[in-house]
Amino acid sequence: MRKDEIYSLPQPVQQFLHDEEIIYGKSALTVLEYGSDLRTFFRFLKLGRGKYHADEFEKINITDYTIDDIKTISTETIYQFLYFCNDTLHNSARTRARKKCSLRMFFRYLDKRGLIESDPCAKLDSPNFRKSLPKYLSLEESVALLNSIDGQFYERDYCILTLFLNCGLRLSELVGLNLSSFRPDGTMRVLGKGNKERILYLNDACLQAVDRYRRVRPNDGLHDRDAFFISRQKNRISPKTVQLLVKKFLEKAGIFEKGMSVHKLRHTAATLMYQHGNVDVMLLKEILGHENLATTQIYTHVADDQVRKAMQANPLAAQKGKSAQQRAADSAAEKRLENDDDSGDNGED
Repeated sequence: MRKDEIYSLPQPVQQFLHDEEIIYGKSALTVLEYGSDLRTFFRFLKLGRGKYHADEFEKINITDYTIDDIKTISTETIYQFLYFCNDTLHNSARTRARKKCSLRMFFRYLDKRGLIESDPCAKLDSPNFRKSLPKYLSLEESVALLNSIDGQFYERDYCILTLFLNCGLRLSELVGLNLSSFRPDGTMRVLGKGNKERILYLNDACLQAVDRYRRVRPNDGLHDRDAFFISRQKNRISPKTVQLLVKKFLEKAGIFEKGMSVHKLRHTAATLMYQHGNVDVMLLKEILGHENLATTQIYTHVADDQVRKAMQANPLAAQKGKSAQQRAADSAAEKRLENDDDSGDNGED
């Protein structure tokens, strides 16, 4: 969802998104995700009234929903929506869990302000989904990715990927960087989730990449003069543009696969720091800007998984001992041989 599409949402949803960003400090990306999920939900409600065909789902107008309409929404309706997400939209359990979270936040917001009599999400169960280890690039693949960069915007694109792979930035954090984010002492100010600021020390690779890009960065005709990364149209570079250029160079390096995305570069930076840099998990938490240590500890599980795979790679890993049945059969065979030998001794020389 684009920011201008927020105005195509019901007024109570618009107010919720506005308060989440301005009052509660949620990131712009999180707010847009809430908006996208709620748009799908209200389109589903319109679809259920029989006024639209399924083929028209993306065109359903939902601006006429009022708070009185929202008051009639029940827990059962939300369950029906989650079934729709599974059976019709074929959303994964993780995606359904995210949509359910967006609904929970929205109805909790309305309940706190006394705009609804009861919260239909209060007793809603969460979909279960399998927690998996994060995907990431190996050290060799990371080098290959950096070596694959070329083109008219080489310095910009190389700087973007260098910051991703060395600093573990979120996409929203990278596109939000300004000229003023970089300080003379070699540090970088990053504005993370919930408008929380953290300071990162740039290594030599980052400092060199930033300096090279700064020399060729456009200065004339800019719409946002403080924006650090500039697009072809002289605007602050958009998340979509960054996603596309990362995909392009992943494909060029021959390492693009299903599930690989910009966020996986953040996983890569964290994994490389933990495995090759011996970075303490508490320090890694501060670098990544995680709220909870449990979020950071998944990278220790990545290391554990690598240890398991290394043990399985031992050529003796497939060697197994004999089963009880095999040992019994061998013992019986030995006894038969002994009996045969004994019976042979009774014969003539």
